[in-house]
Amino acid sequence: MPQDQGDSSRATRLARHAVRTGVAFLTVLIVGWGTLALWFQAAPPWRIPALLVWCGLGIAATVAPWQRARLKIYVVMACAIVLLLLWWQSVTPSHERLWADDVSRLLEVEVDGDRLTLHNVRNFDWRSETDYTARWDTREYNLSQLESADLFLSYWMGPAIAHTLISFGFSDGQQLVFSLEIRKERHEAFSAIAGFFRQYEMVLIAADENDIVRVRTNARGEDVFLYRLALGPTELRSALLGYLRTANDIRQGPRFYNTLTSNCTTIVFDLARQFAPGLPIDYRLLLSGYFAEYAYDQQGLTSGENFSTLVARGNITTRARQFDGTPEQFSRAIRKNVPGIPLPSSNFAP
Repeated sequence: MPQDQGDSSRATRLARHAVRTGVAFLTVLIVGWGTLALWFQAAPPWRIPALLVWCGLGIAATVAPWQRARLKIYVVMACAIVLLLLWWQSVTPSHERLWADDVSRLLEVEVDGDRLTLHNVRNFDWRSETDYTARWDTREYNLSQLESADLFLSYWMGPAIAHTLISFGFSDGQQLVFSLEIRKERHEAFSAIAGFFRQYEMVLIAADENDIVRVRTNARGEDVFLYRLALGPTELRSALLGYLRTANDIRQGPRFYNTLTSNCTTIVFDLARQFAPGLPIDYRLLLSGYFAEYAYDQQGLTSGENFSTLVARGNITTRARQFDGTPEQFSRAIRKNVPGIPLPSSNFAP
């Protein structure tokens, strides 16, 4: 055989093998996604049989590129994928479940000019994660008194992962914290992987700092950092009203939480883009433990200090754990020496 024909034949075989390998790899990805979807969402009586059938078809489709009967296998697998997707669309969120106490109520919002009336503001007294006094308050705020916003990062799984909270401060001393969370049912615990597969509804919690910060530092043993955000009056108002719109949207129609696209950090990013549309996508939006560094790089934190100083002085964990005062004094105590936050006046001193 001539050399050029031999080379051509070899190249054809290599190309064919590459295509078959690519098809097999794509099949593995589809089968993997379907396996996890069935595992997290299929009802218990049908879960195991469905997984066995799906995985059996998946194995057959993965090796099909090297089989003579591959066309028949692909047709059967394609039908299985269509059925899986139709079933997946039937998995819908709901407000009607047996919820855990701390996410059992949805925020209700009334806006009358500058006057805000919020129903179901959480104000629990936490002695431990399982021992607490449940309280849900109705509180009033005046938008004309809105003067600050702070970023909290609560670290619960290493340096790369943190829960993101935003606290709005008013000139009368009130602090209002928003936290986008999974709406756990009573038997559920959080799984980042399950969060990709419609396992959890989302809920927007509005809470008192003495509740939602102290439960993390004192009851859960998390490390919490506080940073003053560099927002002007227009941005502050826009961000707060954005949270209230999100609360109303969730109340009107339940939504699924998603570990990647709809979580505690993406809501902050989405609201910030309303008044800073040029904000770039960044890996630190997913690795939320580094979100403060991202905000610093975008001039979103208080100026005048380097980032390492903001981190060191923003660690409020020890102050929160040692605090022994009234709930009204907690917010002022944890802000002591945090850059960008002025010393309290004598009227508000603890």
